[in-house]
Amino acid sequence: MSALENLKNTLSDTHETLATTSNIGKGLSAVALAILTVIGITGYIWDHEPGTFNVAATTQALTNQHQVAQVTGSATIATMIQMADTLLHKRGGYLTNDIIPPSTWMDNVPNWEFGVIVQIRDMARTLRNNMSRSQSQSMEDEGLVTTENQFYFDNDTWLLPETEAEYEKGIASLEDYLIRLGDPNHGSAQFYARADNLRIWLGEVETRLGSLSQHLSASVGKRQLDTSLAGETAARQSTETRADIEVKTPWTELDDVFYQARGTTWALIHLLQAVEVDFHDVLQKKNALISMQQIIRELEPTQDTLWSPFILNGSGLGVVANHSLIMASHISRANAAIIDLRRLLEEG
Repeated sequence: MSALENLKNTLSDTHETLATTSNIGKGLSAVALAILTVIGITGYIWDHEPGTFNVAATTQALTNQHQVAQVTGSATIATMIQMADTLLHKRGGYLTNDIIPPSTWMDNVPNWEFGVIVQIRDMARTLRNNMSRSQSQSMEDEGLVTTENQFYFDNDTWLLPETEAEYEKGIASLEDYLIRLGDPNHGSAQFYARADNLRIWLGEVETRLGSLSQHLSASVGKRQLDTSLAGETAARQSTETRADIEVKTPWTELDDVFYQARGTTWALIHLLQAVEVDFHDVLQKKNALISMQQIIRELEPTQDTLWSPFILNGSGLGVVANHSLIMASHISRANAAIIDLRRLLEEG
């Protein structure tokens, strides 16, 4: 075989190798594109906030399911059960602790989930310490101890044990409490709808909403005076702080705070509706029923559809909208109404 023929054969083999390599590369690119497409579509489907549910219908359904009567406290407990169940079993499931795409690339729904779980935790703590106890020296309900502990489990653990499994145990303990509440032959579980108990929980809500409102309002940055020690001459703090400070939420956290606020207000709308049922007589006696309804009315617009694909952060009076300021406005109005309601409940 001549040198020319050897060269031709070598070039032919090289061409075939390159062609094969090119086909493999094209195949891998097609597979990668298909995987990314599937991940993108899945992420789009999962990037969804659940709508509100009917508290009265949910309470009726759960008490019927467990074959117990509706009593004082049933609406609040049934609402907590449904909220926690929605948190775990909504479209896409619970996303905060996922470690693979698309969940790891998503932050809107996980922040929404955090807003919801914080409200469940606050109510679980109030149930354990106040609403289920006749006085400070009475024994706490062991089932509610379990409830609080389970919902305070880390919200982002994916294995051994996973967060969902621990929250499911919290739901189970709430269901047990609901059954014991509605069983006339089982006197171990009680729910005390008193004005002082309601004021304690509303105080927790007031603190949460106040913090969210501040973070949302700081989307455009603002200068404020340090009023930490205002009103009390003998008050002291650990370290000195500047009297005039500038507060601004980093632009990378704007959507995080916004969706946490959406989750918080979603949870509060339901809890306030349930409290309106369970504390109806207390609110009516204090002539505060309309105040409770107004708080709910102020929070409802926070669940309006967000048509923009991004959380816009225009200046307060600029051309572009500022979604954070709009959310802060609704929350601030609701919080002011909660302060008024707590004052009404405190009066004789």
